[in-house]
Amino acid sequence: MSDRNSEMHYTPPTSDTIQTKPFPIRGERANFVNKPHVIAMVGLPARGKTYISKKLCRYLNWIGINTKVFNLGEYRRHATTAYKCHEFFRPDNIKAMAIRTQCAVDALNDVCQWLESGDGEVAVFDATNSTIERREMIHNIVVKKMGFKLFFVESVCDDPEIVEQNIMEVKVSSPDYANMNKEEVLADFMLRIEHYQEKYQALDESKEKDLSFMKIYNTGEKVLVYKHEGHIQSRIVYYLMNIHIVPRTIYLTRHGESSMNLDGRIGGDSDLSDRGRSYAKALAEYIEEQDIQGLRVWTSWLQRTIQTAAGVNAPQERWKALNEIDAGICEEMTYEEISSKYPTDFAARDQNKFSYRYPRGESYEDLVARLEPVIMELERQGNVLVVTHQAVLRCLLAYFLDKSADELPYLQVPLHVIMKLTPVAYGCKVERIRLPIDAVDTHRPKPKIMGYLEPRFRRKGNNLHI
Repeated sequence: MSDRNSEMHYTPPTSDTIQTKPFPIRGERANFVNKPHVIAMVGLPARGKTYISKKLCRYLNWIGINTKVFNLGEYRRHATTAYKCHEFFRPDNIKAMAIRTQCAVDALNDVCQWLESGDGEVAVFDATNSTIERREMIHNIVVKKMGFKLFFVESVCDDPEIVEQNIMEVKVSSPDYANMNKEEVLADFMLRIEHYQEKYQALDESKEKDLSFMKIYNTGEKVLVYKHEGHIQSRIVYYLMNIHIVPRTIYLTRHGESSMNLDGRIGGDSDLSDRGRSYAKALAEYIEEQDIQGLRVWTSWLQRTIQTAAGVNAPQERWKALNEIDAGICEEMTYEEISSKYPTDFAARDQNKFSYRYPRGESYEDLVARLEPVIMELERQGNVLVVTHQAVLRCLLAYFLDKSADELPYLQVPLHVIMKLTPVAYGCKVERIRLPIDAVDTHRPKPKIMGYLEPRFRRKGNNLHI
């Protein structure tokens, strides 16, 4: 290095030199998809293929990978009203088989067009794909013709209770069975399964050695992985190894009102206010009344969440990953102070709140990446109470309720409200329980004018109107 270069002095970073504009960090999180992927489900009917498809799609979209499910049953119902009963699925029903094959080709063409257009990165093909011949056709189209990556996911289930439960929870509401009672649906669907079993060929590494796939046995009892390739497939394998269908409830809540909430300041590590302490007591009483079996309590490392959960009689864990979004140089400031001191940053955040990164801090996109291990562990757990922060809860809710990146930063998460999440067939039911302790409203809705600070966030004298 020359003397001139060695004597260079660098200007300290300022708000103008730090990245504050919307900033795509997908590459930093190693989620950039170099080559489109098709995830093709395999399995007999009522084995949870659609459950896995929808859940996987929700997860991949949440981490920033544009994913869509293509369900073959919807194509079949659109193509024909010929379905009257299980006879449609007899392997010797030549006319029906021709319709089903054409629907599979149409669906795969749509998959390829969607991926080729650049709109999508991962397509999930939700169908039985239950023969070597059908899987060979998929491989020829997806890999040989289009040059995409292909990964099969087979759901194997030999537990009759799980199969019957799946039929009764999901299939009874299928358009195929309008105006039929549950007993008739169960009888017809069991015969439909028998027709598939006649020709069913499980994935086999000796017969299909060129394929990449994983098998999930009895909803996660055992997993087999064969020749998976690349980080996207690795992420899929890891995620699907963690999900289960055991009934459980997840309770989410913010900490009680803090002294900084009263001052309208963001971030920090303040104590609870008097009303916040009242909420902590009321939360403990509510949880005690619920008599939740095997409950675990998770909090962040910040004292306002630890104080809020202190009275809850259950094992507790502290997660640094659950700490509030890092506001960087804006920590412990009011919105009015930020808009006055850093007007460019304030307006930039309004332009794209999900991708905007606080100078020396985090974005919501960073926060989603930080929370991925939390989601994985939540999927593994039974009943959990999570006491954390506004931005963190927005990210968690966006995952469970399938909200987009545009919606995520504006989800309403008021103080002193418990959100009770109960997984259901293809999604999650949410119930909001407001405990009767007043608190300030910290929610700032999406502004109609970027960079404009609403009057309620401006000070009058020494009082902040929030």
